[in-house]
Amino acid sequence: MGSKAYTMILKTMSELILNELPKAEYSSIFNDFVESEFFLIDGDSLLVTCICEKSLKQGQDLHFFYLVERYLVDLISKGGQFAIVFFKDAEYAYFNFPELLSLRTALILHLQHNNTIDVRTQFSGCLSQEWKTFLEESYPYFLIVADEGLNHEQTHLFNFLIIQSWAMKVNAVLSSGQTSDLLRLYAYFIPSKYYNQRFFKENKMRIENAYQVLIKKLKERHVLAFQTVFGNLRWHNMMEEEKSNCLSLQEVEDFCKLHCLSMVFLLHLPLSQRARTRFITSHWIRDILPFLKMKKWCEYFILNNTHIFEFWNMNLTHLSDLNDDLLLKNIAFYYEKENVQGLHLNLGNIIMKDYEHLWDVISELVSEFDVGKPLPLRTTTLNFLQKKSLPIEATSTGKMPNLGFIPMSSELVDSFVGDILKDLPFLKRNDPIVTSLIKHKEFDELVHWHSRRPLSDDYDRTKCQFNEKSSDPYYLRSVQKYHVFQRFYGSSLESVSSKLIVTQDIKPKKNFSAPKSKKANETKAEIIARENKKRLFAKEEQKEETKWNVLSFSIEEELKENLNSGIQKLEDFLKSCKSNSVKFRVELVGLTACLKAWKEHCRSQRKAKSSFHCGFHNNEKCKTIKDLSIAAQMMKRIHSLMDKYPELLQETDLQLIARCLQCLGFDELASSLYPTEVAGDDIKEKKSNKYSVGIGPVRFQLQHMGHYLIREERKDPDPRVQDFIPDTWQRELLDVVDNNESAVIVAPTSSGKTYASYYCMEKVLKESNEGVVVYVAPTKALVNQVAATVYNRYTKNMPNGESLCGVFTREYRHDALNCQVLVTVPACLEILMLAPHRQAWVKRIRYVIFDEVHCLGENVGAEVWEHLLVMIRCPFLALSATISNPEHLTEWLQSVKQYWKQADNMIEKNLSSKRNAGYRANFHKDFQMKQTYKVRLVLYGERYNDLEKHICSIKDDDISFDHFHPCATLTTDHIERYGFPSDLTLSPRETIQLYDTMFEFWESWPRAQEFCPEKFVHFKNKIVIKKMDARKYEESLKAELTSWVKNGNVEEAKMVLRNLRPTSAFSSENMITMFPCLVEKLRKMEKLPALFFLFKLGAVEQCAKDVSEFLQKTQERIRPPTADKEAHDMANKLRKVKKSIEKQKTIDEKSQKKPRKMDKSLIHEAEHNHLLKSLEKNLEIPQECTYADQKAVSAETLQMVFDRVKFTRKGAELKALAKRGIGYHHRSLNFKEKQLVEILFRKGFIRVVTATGTLALGINMPCKSVVFAQNSIYLDALNYRQMSGRAGRRGQDLLGDVYFFDIPLPKVEKLIKSNVPELRGQFPFSISLILRLMLLASKGDDPGDAKAKVLSVLKHSLLSFKQPRTLEMLKLYFLFSLQFLVKEGYIDQNGNPMGFAGLMSHLHYHEPSNLVFVSFLVSGLFHNLCQPIQKGSKYFSQDVMEKLVLVLANLFGRKYIPAKFQDATVKFYQSKVFLEDLPEDFNDALNEYNMKVTEDFASFLLIVSKLADMKQEYQLPLSKISFTGQECKDSELVSHLMSCKERRVAISPFVCLSGNSDRDLLQPRTLNHVVLRTIGISHAQAPLLWSQKFDSQGRRMPLNAYALDFFKHGSLIGLVQDNRLNEGEAYDLLKDFSLTIQSISVSLRELCENEEDNVVLAFEQLSKSFSEKLSKV
Repeated sequence: MGSKAYTMILKTMSELILNELPKAEYSSIFNDFVESEFFLIDGDSLLVTCICEKSLKQGQDLHFFYLVERYLVDLISKGGQFAIVFFKDAEYAYFNFPELLSLRTALILHLQHNNTIDVRTQFSGCLSQEWKTFLEESYPYFLIVADEGLNHEQTHLFNFLIIQSWAMKVNAVLSSGQTSDLLRLYAYFIPSKYYNQRFFKENKMRIENAYQVLIKKLKERHVLAFQTVFGNLRWHNMMEEEKSNCLSLQEVEDFCKLHCLSMVFLLHLPLSQRARTRFITSHWIRDILPFLKMKKWCEYFILNNTHIFEFWNMNLTHLSDLNDDLLLKNIAFYYEKENVQGLHLNLGNIIMKDYEHLWDVISELVSEFDVGKPLPLRTTTLNFLQKKSLPIEATSTGKMPNLGFIPMSSELVDSFVGDILKDLPFLKRNDPIVTSLIKHKEFDELVHWHSRRPLSDDYDRTKCQFNEKSSDPYYLRSVQKYHVFQRFYGSSLESVSSKLIVTQDIKPKKNFSAPKSKKANETKAEIIARENKKRLFAKEEQKEETKWNVLSFSIEEELKENLNSGIQKLEDFLKSCKSNSVKFRVELVGLTACLKAWKEHCRSQRKAKSSFHCGFHNNEKCKTIKDLSIAAQMMKRIHSLMDKYPELLQETDLQLIARCLQCLGFDELASSLYPTEVAGDDIKEKKSNKYSVGIGPVRFQLQHMGHYLIREERKDPDPRVQDFIPDTWQRELLDVVDNNESAVIVAPTSSGKTYASYYCMEKVLKESNEGVVVYVAPTKALVNQVAATVYNRYTKNMPNGESLCGVFTREYRHDALNCQVLVTVPACLEILMLAPHRQAWVKRIRYVIFDEVHCLGENVGAEVWEHLLVMIRCPFLALSATISNPEHLTEWLQSVKQYWKQADNMIEKNLSSKRNAGYRANFHKDFQMKQTYKVRLVLYGERYNDLEKHICSIKDDDISFDHFHPCATLTTDHIERYGFPSDLTLSPRETIQLYDTMFEFWESWPRAQEFCPEKFVHFKNKIVIKKMDARKYEESLKAELTSWVKNGNVEEAKMVLRNLRPTSAFSSENMITMFPCLVEKLRKMEKLPALFFLFKLGAVEQCAKDVSEFLQKTQERIRPPTADKEAHDMANKLRKVKKSIEKQKTIDEKSQKKPRKMDKSLIHEAEHNHLLKSLEKNLEIPQECTYADQKAVSAETLQMVFDRVKFTRKGAELKALAKRGIGYHHRSLNFKEKQLVEILFRKGFIRVVTATGTLALGINMPCKSVVFAQNSIYLDALNYRQMSGRAGRRGQDLLGDVYFFDIPLPKVEKLIKSNVPELRGQFPFSISLILRLMLLASKGDDPGDAKAKVLSVLKHSLLSFKQPRTLEMLKLYFLFSLQFLVKEGYIDQNGNPMGFAGLMSHLHYHEPSNLVFVSFLVSGLFHNLCQPIQKGSKYFSQDVMEKLVLVLANLFGRKYIPAKFQDATVKFYQSKVFLEDLPEDFNDALNEYNMKVTEDFASFLLIVSKLADMKQEYQLPLSKISFTGQECKDSELVSHLMSCKERRVAISPFVCLSGNSDRDLLQPRTLNHVVLRTIGISHAQAPLLWSQKFDSQGRRMPLNAYALDFFKHGSLIGLVQDNRLNEGEAYDLLKDFSLTIQSISVSLRELCENEEDNVVLAFEQLSKSFSEKLSKV
């Protein structure tokens, strides 16, 4: 390969990668798996990332290994499941860095020998065949890799690895720019895209050739590397007496002695002592360097050949501690400086003894030469270290902040942290820090301190959809329209008739589980009511009978002509009928029809058999021809009759059923039901039963009618529920609500757990007009849906100004505080709970319902759920389908309720004492509803519908489906370690499949007969097999298979599991191009409606458009060739007729006389109508070219839904797609657009919807099938369960289907078998939250209640539950936060809010940007910037506006781009892309702010360091190799060299080895892995905002200038094209940015006394300008 071609392909690869970098998604790379998906780490990327760590000094091996292990242990603690790969070829890149070459080899050996990590070193390179095979077999989801190496050649190697990974459909995750919190690891995720795969395919030969050239060049460097090291090390040079460029032999001997002494030090000194080593700043002299390099080469050769030296019996435990360059420098410095100057210190007996022994061993090894005696250590005078004025770094430099807290006088502070205050240092009142505190006016949350104008809070600032107090007719009409639509929307969600609620007196509830008393105890009124009910029922039954008499003839005729459609009509009638006697008659008609149809079918099959000469030998083939669905329908009718109406069965009916069973070949069952004598001749008849299904009754029921099996349902109605008969577990929920208890409810999707929520609402609505139920939903889409359901379900005559239902989200609110049912998102309820002057409303809350409470474990906003759960005083219901540790959650919530029991008693006591003392205050009407403070756990695991899974693959350009048995996901190891996953359930036919496979692969299975379906104990002699019986059979088989594994039959079990796996392979094609074919195939299989889950907004929209395009092309293909011309001609004629009508109209208007040509007008109008109809018919979409069900909705309804999106961003596109029965749904859609898709899908008009995870969280969109059509990190165990739960509509589908399309098999297996993760607490506090809590405690309407709420939040974090050390750390963080707030002037020393506390708390979403913004405001920077065009003007130039946006974008629009993208030579058309730095004055102020915070945080870390577990701190985090031991006391030299006792408290002792100390905590961008790891705190908790961010390789990461670019050019397309943002994502970011500007603008207007203040005016101008630009998009 020529050098030009070589350079060209390297450049092309580099540009391809660079172009993908800004599109990389910065997200959590492990989502909700107990274990993550399997991934790979490139070992060399790991090495490069850690070696570039700022705190690491060269030669400090142990510090390096600590960094590697700390990173790996962080991955493992978050569930990481990975292997580390070191390629052999990658070694060549280090020949110029021998110190790294030996370090790399030591790292590999250390990971292999001292850890349990999977380390792979067998692959030569990333283009080798064995690597490709490994990827195909293990299918890792992503590879963590560096985008830049230590030199160009290593960067090219990384590029080859990235390109090859993409080609193999393995995504890339950058090792640089990663950040971590307690639960998640965030990184740049670059997916493998089709065009990247195609690039590799098209350039495969060129890429492979370029790789070979690169490796050849690197190998050639091997020789050159040796030449440079050994160039001067000639024997005669070293023996020369005159000074040459290299050391003399004597000097080398001295250096070797120093090195040997350092080795003995490493052997004897514990880490606690070594961490105190002095930091020598001098470098080695130049002549020493070749020897150091030579030493590294020797290390490399020995470590690389450990297998040869096996007889040495090498101990590899301390491989991580081969070199300590700082220690060696310390020893050298002592002997060449301090010892020479007269300081003589002894080595100590132990060290002296070991040192002499080591030197003697060396003397023996080099017996040819005389290496001299071990002492003295220095015989030559050459200084090995360069001369420097300050060779030892002074420990006193970098003054540490005063250790001490500012004293505070606050009852709240004493209550929370009083127990630890006595042990903490406090500053004196006269300390300069205390005396210089900022003094502001006290902040009142309610009115401005000067003007007394009312201030708004976050609730007021939310856009009000309708003004609740307006009497404007236009407004009233809008409200009316809104209510009409909400009811329509609600009716599309469920077919429940609206209920009128009347307020009633609360009566004690009856015990519904107690047995009913006899009629003797009834009152006269109850007897009359019962008689009336009886008469009414008889009348209703008469009506049903008449209805059946009318319909029976047509249904019976239909059953004869077409059994399937006849059965459908029969089922429809049964659903609407309430009379048991009528239903019984209908079922008998159905059974008789099925029997006739089955006999007729069998006869026709026999005729067909004889005509096709089907002989006796092919009897099996003939059997399979029978359509067993008819037999299944017959058995279904028998099931209904036997189970639901046994009391109505007469002898003739039993005879009919017995005849049917005999006909199917189930003679034993027939005779058990209706015994008859079987004559001898009949036995022959029995054997040749021509109607028999050919298999046993149990197998038939499980295999062919599994989904029809009757579910266990109670038959006794519950008087509390009118619409249906609740199950036992649902009654338990109703009891919970009746008893005012709290409950955690875990039940599968669509199981009916939300019914308790509506029962709870109804109860509160009936009690009074004051009580409030709050329904907390995780998303706005779900909020809208629940609100619509409430509007549809209930009506109530409310007092004037009050409303039944209200909504509160960040975008808008409606009737939020004057309603009885508030539906909201967590953040908005938190606003109300923490608002000091909303507490009267908060006290009206009777119940809170938390839907999808597993969001408590999410990575964004989880802490808000936590705050709400601990703040509410009333009972709650917490609902979820997916929590794996509900017991732990319930226990935590029970502890919170116990706290509230005590707090409520205390509050009540205080109120009583105040009342008794004659205190006449306006006491709020407190909620005196008696609650039990009990938290019940209600678990229900049974899904109503079975789910069956299928793998989609491409065969012969067509899509094929393979059924995927759930047991195929398991391995024998998994079964042995974990057993069967609790929610891995089988459908009845899958259970039979498991038995058959077990029977097949263990011929001598001793219990085979016992588990044979026909012999199984729970099935014996049962005519009706129920779902619960099948479940018992399934559990027994699972237990049996588990016993195989545990009792030595592992091989048989392996064969069973292997045989259940589907044979389909994962296609290497671009499957997404086949997406329309997939949809079409599902239509043909009658598997629509379906939801198709994809995880990228672009893909969601594109796939929907592709399907529409596919239908359009189909239409064009079948459309007659003349149709377009006809349509064109008709349109022209129509235009002319229209003109004629208009012309005639004008003439008629002018001539006021009676028009004479009336007949002409009528002719024109008739012609117009005829042409219009013809044109519509011509342009009508044929049925085969649309998935829409035109009959599902009326034209008026369709038009109403379409009209609502007339002016929205995606309205036109969604309307066009909807006409073809297609829709898409994602977070960036307007709520009206989402509702269009939701309503039309539920109505059955739209039958194909592509969606992101927005539909996973509780949205009511059930369907027949769910398809996972794109792999993603967001497709995890939790989302899989939420999404797949949508399949199978209760009441419509008894079976749901889940399809995996373009999802690799290992991922499918992981999804099905993985448990959802346990809920673990996030870090619960932030500075903003603590200020909001202090505001509430200080200004709350009811001080006692406010204090109790604040203490509950502070004391009851999930993170600190049963973790006293964590609680103590949180207490110290609370004190740090208070100190910060006091210093910055947000609160005074009594905890009262001051100054800009309100503005800061309004922007709490944006910490720490909100804190920086206020500091800029206070320092007058915005006043300097916001200067109008001319004095007295209220208008600001574009330049001022742009500078203002620049500042705000640096604060509130922070989206980083990977550092490497700056190397790209890309042309930008509209945007600048990289955000400029802050203006100089703002930047200086930011640095000053950061330094103040850093000092405070460093001081906090020094105090909190006492909580560290020092035993763990002296161990390597992963291998647990301990570096503790007895400190060396008898060596004066050791004591002298390790004399830095101070300033090494809060940072890791491993980090101290590189000369770092506590003062490094004051350095900008101190990283988390410097701080002690066991204190549970990280720098993420410090409110720092650095103007520049650097990745782990020290490169600056630029900010994306999307906000400023948009403000300049106003183009969303520009952001997509240049800034590489997805359109929907860009719109969301801009919307958030706009909301932030609005919030600032409103706050400043309220807080500023001067109406004409320039800053206020400038922000108002900017807010208006930005909103206008955004509205035009």
